[in-house]
Amino acid sequence: MKKLVLASFALCMFNTQAQLNKEIDKIADYAVNTYQNAQVHTLTNLVAFPTVNTDSIPTPLNPDFIAFKSLLKIKAAELGFDYQDLGHTVLIGMGEQSEKVTVVTHGDVQPANASKWKQSPFIIDTSEPGKLVGRGTEDDKGAIATALYAMKAIKDKGIELDNRIELMIYLAEESDWGPLTEFMKTYEQPKYAVTIDASYPVVVAEKGWSLISPTFNAISDQKAVYVSDLAGGAFKSQIPEDASLVLHNANDALVNQLKTKAKQLNQVEFNFTEQNNAMIISVKGMSAHSSEPESGVNAIAHLAELFNGIALENNSDGQLIKFVNQLIGLDLHGKQFGDIAYKHDFMGPMTVSPTVIERSGNKLTLAINARRPVGKNEDVLRQQIETAVNQWQANNNVTLESIGTVIGNPMLLDNAPHAQKLLDIFKHFTGDEQADFVSIGGGTNAKLFDNAVSFGPSMPGKRYTGHSEHEFITLEQLELNLRMYTAMMIELGNM
Repeated sequence: MKKLVLASFALCMFNTQAQLNKEIDKIADYAVNTYQNAQVHTLTNLVAFPTVNTDSIPTPLNPDFIAFKSLLKIKAAELGFDYQDLGHTVLIGMGEQSEKVTVVTHGDVQPANASKWKQSPFIIDTSEPGKLVGRGTEDDKGAIATALYAMKAIKDKGIELDNRIELMIYLAEESDWGPLTEFMKTYEQPKYAVTIDASYPVVVAEKGWSLISPTFNAISDQKAVYVSDLAGGAFKSQIPEDASLVLHNANDALVNQLKTKAKQLNQVEFNFTEQNNAMIISVKGMSAHSSEPESGVNAIAHLAELFNGIALENNSDGQLIKFVNQLIGLDLHGKQFGDIAYKHDFMGPMTVSPTVIERSGNKLTLAINARRPVGKNEDVLRQQIETAVNQWQANNNVTLESIGTVIGNPMLLDNAPHAQKLLDIFKHFTGDEQADFVSIGGGTNAKLFDNAVSFGPSMPGKRYTGHSEHEFITLEQLELNLRMYTAMMIELGNM
């Protein structure tokens, strides 16, 4: 999640630094000393459920989600909180006050390639000192566990709050916002909302999740040099770590040329394997959340770059490679994609990344995940995408079967009444007096609330591992999160 510091003049409506509760350190210490081990244990249990949504089973009927919710219900009862199962959404609450603070998180996770993990991604791996490795540890089950024990510490201490604390756990954040959008039509907007699915210090701006999906459908006569079996990526919101293809009819000179170029593309690892008079070429990059493409190394883009300038027959595979090379390349910001590139002074540039290739017979569909800031009208951007794609088709004598476009809405706030309080908490517990409001490339459910901001759980300056094939959270970070989330609930609970 790309983070940028917000210029102070843009937040003139935020309050100046305020005094925190004088008992805040004592209560935070209590939370950590009493419940650090418990939150690790609960996180271990939460990760054990492979809560990956599939098209074949609706979320409320999926046995993994049913079991996951059963554990949440048990934990809520054990800790003394009320519990509501509303299908796609679970609410765990403390207090019966008329006004509330909603803490927003999610319990579903992205798929994980088990072959890339030391053990099952759904079993916490502690082999790396100080780390808990597993799918969902950072995004977003660690935050759920921390929130539960922050609430418990406050309850133990008998702290009276003016506002109810309500933990909202949505179960399809990674795949389908539709049910939550419908739910929010009847859910009473809270006094304050905070998502714990992003970054510190305090996120007041999020880019809009967008998608460009060209579909290629062409057959070659297989007489000249051509490629087949082009594959890459795992899902739309992950920078792809792997990509591969099969090269046909290549002479030794061409193969040697490709091997020489592969050595120059030293950010990735290429492998060439002869098989049945053809050459399998694979590349390994590094996965990352697609909201932070600079944190990964894109295998699809680098495999296409290997063939930049090489004449290939115009089957679907060859067309896709040419499309990536000519409209995207190794650039992260759409500068080759017609006129679509732009940036915002605070939110930064739009990012554009090929993320996954889907095949159906001869058809190939490329998912290009874009994260757009404010600053350009949606209709203008859509038209610029269409113009660039049409020009590419004309230049290359190609007719795409289809082109799908989704343009997501960015969010930029300058008047969230609780943002300054959260920033004060971050400064207090980290000692970072230079901390300021930030923007991220990711998109959280904050967009569905009035004036919702995000508060953690990832630290500025550290690589975000959610959506990667090496997702982890550190014990140190869990402890710090527990301190800050306990303080957040107390401060907003009495604000």
